[in-house]
Amino acid sequence: MTASQLILLMIPVAYLLGSVPFGLLVGWTRGIDVRKAGSGNIGATNVGRLLGKRFFFLVFILDMLKSLVPMLIVGHLEYKISTTIDPLLYFEWLLVGFAAMFGHMFSVFLKFKGGKGVATSAGIILGLWPYYTEPAIITLLIFTIVLYTTRYMSIASMSAAISFPICYLIMATARHWAPFGHQWPLTVFSILLATLVVYKHRTNIQRLRAGTENRLGTKKAEPSV
Repeated sequence: MTASQLILLMIPVAYLLGSVPFGLLVGWTRGIDVRKAGSGNIGATNVGRLLGKRFFFLVFILDMLKSLVPMLIVGHLEYKISTTIDPLLYFEWLLVGFAAMFGHMFSVFLKFKGGKGVATSAGIILGLWPYYTEPAIITLLIFTIVLYTTRYMSIASMSAAISFPICYLIMATARHWAPFGHQWPLTVFSILLATLVVYKHRTNIQRLRAGTENRLGTKKAEPSV
């Protein structure tokens, strides 16, 4: 099997890996169905609120690895195929990460329901070095500032998601990465990623508008990851 064939095979594999509901599985090991407790979300935030901080980090890392591992594998295969600049290579690379993220958000094992996609987005960003990783440093700073000032995980997550494509475009232009040239797939995907994360937070937006969204430190959990 050639490297190109392996990359194509990685797309459904990444989706299935992304579909694994680690938050639900971790909850089961502690005798809790996270879908029926707290916010009802399978992500790290709800698990952390129900079981403690160490379980938040455990689930967050596991969900992040669902996209990070396929991204690293495909990145290695891409360099084996070609060292030339080709938009198709970026597109294939991103498609595998997107498949994992889509699986996390719309899991085949959970009747196409899932988490918010923040952790799997982080895996994609870390796996696409340096084009996404460097802008992510600024995005992380924005996330931290917003979370510290508002104590709303949902607002911090959406702020980071929205700011990411902006940070990428600024850095790509400054570094002469041709975001509207051969790297156009990275530009398009950064916007798509932000859109999906905000879309998955639509119930949080409704609660924010109604004034019922809980802040960090409150008893009831609100989904963000």
